[in-house]
Amino acid sequence: MAAFSVRAMQIELSNLSKSYGTAPVLRDVKLTLQGGQVHALMGENGAGKSTLIRVLAGVTPADSIDLTIDGRAVNLRSAADAADLGLRFVHQELNIVPQLTVAENIGLSRPTPTRLGLIDWGKLNTRATAALARFGATHIDPRAQAGSLGTGDRILIVLAGLLADETPARVLVMDEPTAALTHAEADRLFAVIAELKAQGAAVLYVSHRMEEVMQIADRVTVLRDGLVAMTTPTGTTTKEAVIHAMTGRTLTHVYPPRRGTIHSGNVLEVDELSAGPLHGISFSLRHGETLGIAGLENAGQSALLQAILGAVPRRGAVRLAGNLAPASPASAWAAGMAYVPRERRREGLMLGRGITPNITLPHLAAHAWHGIFSSAKAERDTATRLGAQVALKYDRVDQNVATLSGGNQQKIVFARAIASDPRLVLLDEPTRGVDVGARADIYALIAGLGAKGAGVLMTSSDLPELIGLCDRIAVLRDGTIGCIIPTDDLTPARLLSLIYGDTTIKDAS
Repeated sequence: MAAFSVRAMQIELSNLSKSYGTAPVLRDVKLTLQGGQVHALMGENGAGKSTLIRVLAGVTPADSIDLTIDGRAVNLRSAADAADLGLRFVHQELNIVPQLTVAENIGLSRPTPTRLGLIDWGKLNTRATAALARFGATHIDPRAQAGSLGTGDRILIVLAGLLADETPARVLVMDEPTAALTHAEADRLFAVIAELKAQGAAVLYVSHRMEEVMQIADRVTVLRDGLVAMTTPTGTTTKEAVIHAMTGRTLTHVYPPRRGTIHSGNVLEVDELSAGPLHGISFSLRHGETLGIAGLENAGQSALLQAILGAVPRRGAVRLAGNLAPASPASAWAAGMAYVPRERRREGLMLGRGITPNITLPHLAAHAWHGIFSSAKAERDTATRLGAQVALKYDRVDQNVATLSGGNQQKIVFARAIASDPRLVLLDEPTRGVDVGARADIYALIAGLGAKGAGVLMTSSDLPELIGLCDRIAVLRDGTIGCIIPTDDLTPARLLSLIYGDTTIKDAS
């Protein structure tokens, strides 16, 4: 990565308070960012992290705030102010235009080069190539359509665009940047962060992943209920102390113990399934068993779940409890399947609607009067009952789901999945972007499904999570299953070697 530098600085944020109506979201928050350091910001969903980021970005006005840079008081009243001060943001929902090329995305914040009144595509591409080279991303073609690239490369595009701006980035705020990355992509991002840190930039790193925070951060600040619960160097604290600061309680067991037994009968049988990038997929899943699906990004994990659900065309046989499974999602739900998608906001929720319709939508027939009219009261009662079952935190059952935290939004998707006691549950990255407290609640829900005799098929990029929750793990390689192995005595390192192509184990299930 080519060397570049910014002047190391210190930004001090204090007296930060923000309320919505009578509800305080941030209360007298203090945060100090130092050039040349990575400062992690942690907290449960709803703790105030997103509001703090929006205030720093100049998007949300604070009720009170004192901000100094190198001891000089500055104003932060708009996004333009934040940009002028050198603050740059990599949001969890990446700000790229998928229909444009890589070079066009990188150049959005700068004047477009022209020649004889026309866009100078050669110069635009050359400039993008130089920006990408700063991160060692020479494998990315500046002429490629941005939407065709993987998530890791998209993050590099966003970073290249931010740091190619005329005003140098002095503070880089990254919100859950590794939530959808493979281990290799995360390692590449960590190398970029280390280089930015070495060149004097201050990095505010927001993440729910404890291991990576302890790995890359110099300091950590924990928010709980809008207050600073902890600020300390990572070298002088422990994961357990950070979790306690986040939740107010000690989580003694990360993964719940098995509460049921695996039965001999199969709830799911897949025979020579082909769909999209997949071919020749065959496996079975027993009642009460949790089977994990592991692989590199885009190895076909999501495609496999969608094919079983009938959401994409498929070839081959899929049997649910001995009968051919329906080939459409609506029929699959009616037959006893349930599905939690990877992208809850884009694929799993109606963001403009309330909690009740989001939970009950696939189950309206169960609330129908004489099979014609759905009972609004029955729907509300079901939503209330399931909300309590998944430990949902909300004000009222008609509350718009867009106002809820990410963890609570995910619990709504889970509530919908368990509403009719499904026989088979398909989980695609079920804890993506979810804090440690909500994660523990979701782990308990997954264990509860197995205890009731349901089969669970789940994907996750978090390898310890797969090992901790699953009975067996199927490894996808080159569009097919390379091996299926039990999780007894399996380590993340061993699983990672299998994902990357170790063929010494064919099938040890």
